[in-house]
Amino acid sequence: MINHEKILQLNEIIATVAQAEIVPRFLNAKSQIKSDGSLLSEADLAMQAQLAFRLPEIINAPVLGEEMSPEQQKHLWQHNQSGLWIIDPIDGTTNFLNGLPHFAVSVAFVQQGVPQLGVIHNPISQETFYASQGGGAFLNGQKLPLRQSSPRLQDAVAGVEVKRLRSGNLSTRIHTLSPIRSIRSLGSSTLDWCYLAAGRYDVYVHGGQNLWDYAAGALIFTEAGGKLATLEGDDFWSGKHVFKRSAIAAIQPDLFEKWVKWIRENQ
Repeated sequence: MINHEKILQLNEIIATVAQAEIVPRFLNAKSQIKSDGSLLSEADLAMQAQLAFRLPEIINAPVLGEEMSPEQQKHLWQHNQSGLWIIDPIDGTTNFLNGLPHFAVSVAFVQQGVPQLGVIHNPISQETFYASQGGGAFLNGQKLPLRQSSPRLQDAVAGVEVKRLRSGNLSTRIHTLSPIRSIRSLGSSTLDWCYLAAGRYDVYVHGGQNLWDYAAGALIFTEAGGKLATLEGDDFWSGKHVFKRSAIAAIQPDLFEKWVKWIRENQ
């Protein structure tokens, strides 16, 4: 288990760098469109560069960032299984550029494909979610979850990223036939995991997240007691589909079984 002092040091580094590189650019950042159609801001690049410089102070390991080329990312992943930082400098760049204060910095330390440490920080709300393998999950020092879900699926609030669901049937049915109370789609996968871990969401489904979207968040969620699987039926942490993984999740075990059953029957 990574010691508590290193976690607090990491939290401080992320918050300090975000305050310097992200907050002053909020509502005032230049951007461009990447080859995959997503947005990239100057704040993403500045944050990634500073984290790549500062993270080895905590654990001396290479850094894989979202804003690297796919070739760089895959090379780092294949040759650094003993230890690698995975970062998303701003998850929710569209929100950031449009003045919506729902975005976060995500940092995970991964060994042999399994996250050992994860921190997700929203620099606007000043909420820092963090966890270490076997050490529990926390929000600003308070143990997660903050709220216990009802075991009834009809009471559940669901986080759903419909745009990423490959199945047209599931996308339609989740809005017209699903037994849940309400659906939310807020534009930041990393914060979705944190809201699940806190009990702000009860259940979740996403058609495919990148490595940097789930590495820290899924650890925080599971350390809070949540259960997860993939749409394909795989063990979530299996070696398949490392760079793009779907997710089905719920913070309450009984709710998870009901949610998975409904999703699998309606794909």
